[in-house]
Amino acid sequence: MATFSSHPDLPSIVEDLLEADVSTLFLKADCPPRVKKGSIGELKLIELEGDAWDNLRLESIQEELSALVENNQDRSDCFLEIDRDGCRVLQVGDLRITCAWPPFGDSREITIVRPVAKLSLSEYDLDSKLIERLSDHHRGVFICGRPGSGKTTLAQAIAEHLDEDIGAMVKTMEAPRDLQLAKRITQYAPLEGDLEKTAEIIFLVRPDFVIFDEVRRTRDFEIFADVRLAGVGLLGVTHANSALEAIQRLIGKVDLGLVSQVLDTVIHVEKGEIAQVLELRMTVKAPSGMQEELARPVIEIVQFPDGRVTHEMFAFGSEIAVVPVGGKKGNTAPIFELAREQLATKIRDSVGVKCGVRITSDRSAEIYVPAGMISVLIGKGGENVRSLENELGGVKLRISSFEDMPSDVEVVEERGFQIHDHMGNDNHGGDNRGWDNSKKARRRNRKR
Repeated sequence: MATFSSHPDLPSIVEDLLEADVSTLFLKADCPPRVKKGSIGELKLIELEGDAWDNLRLESIQEELSALVENNQDRSDCFLEIDRDGCRVLQVGDLRITCAWPPFGDSREITIVRPVAKLSLSEYDLDSKLIERLSDHHRGVFICGRPGSGKTTLAQAIAEHLDEDIGAMVKTMEAPRDLQLAKRITQYAPLEGDLEKTAEIIFLVRPDFVIFDEVRRTRDFEIFADVRLAGVGLLGVTHANSALEAIQRLIGKVDLGLVSQVLDTVIHVEKGEIAQVLELRMTVKAPSGMQEELARPVIEIVQFPDGRVTHEMFAFGSEIAVVPVGGKKGNTAPIFELAREQLATKIRDSVGVKCGVRITSDRSAEIYVPAGMISVLIGKGGENVRSLENELGGVKLRISSFEDMPSDVEVVEERGFQIHDHMGNDNHGGDNRGWDNSKKARRRNRKR
């Protein structure tokens, strides 16, 4: 692939705009040029002085750039990556050039992106334990962060560390291919437009470690899991606001019991520096706050390297819960804060009323609703309330009216915990499968 800061000479009018600290150049018809410039994490969008560029001018530049690729076929870093109706992506040395025009775009535009930094792993001043962890190339790793935070730069540094210092065979899966790596690291694009087919070839070339750049879509996460479970070390680069959010993106794509086998390390990058590292561990125990007889598989999310457990992930009824370890309000265990909010959400979605919930012990809770809704929530012979109790792991529920609600109990307004259904969707309204008799209960109440 390309050497950092190396590319054939562009048309002079474009080359002059690519100053040393410019990472992205934006050219659009009838608009002045704009650039993003600065260091990683501190990029600023600046509009350049001068006249707007017209459509014909941009079309002429696009033709020159395409000809540049054709005239440099001897270079392995100059090629046509994507060619579709209304869009063309070129790799020209270390530059990724995206051209768009109608009907795909509303007008003709050219975007030129290049890396603004290339670092070795030693330049990150990492904890020795983290370097040792990354040197074990039989792992599943996510690097996450916002766009422009330095994710790709770190991924490149890890890849070259494994290749040069550890002696591992490293390959990449990219769409498009724009990592700046040593020539002996082969970079694969989607085979026949399908990364799943690329993954099939990956197994045949027997790499020790694979860099999977831009894990975004549901299918990408599934491919990541398939490759990792086959025993190949894997590093995925994904967009997320935090390390915890990156973990949550796997929920629903992988069975809970396999999550820690697929992914064991998450690195969150901000402004070119590592802001947080989380480790995933599988254990069988009762989640924090539950009785020992309610033991189940639990994924512990651990701060690295100090070993502090920050969250627990486990099946909670028909959902997957990600719960912080440590009280949320006073000494209330997080699992019961979770139960409190989930109960309130289910009741609100089922019968359209808000309620108050008090956790009275580790095995019981009280629910306060309008007096006219008590019979609906209890159900015939108590069937509805028993359904809730079973779903919450045997917590006993007592239903009372608002008139009996103590002054220190508040009506629950919204959920503070992360809940996902088994498809990996955020379930802010709660999963109603545990309350599937509610419509029948309302019909019975209307008859009465």
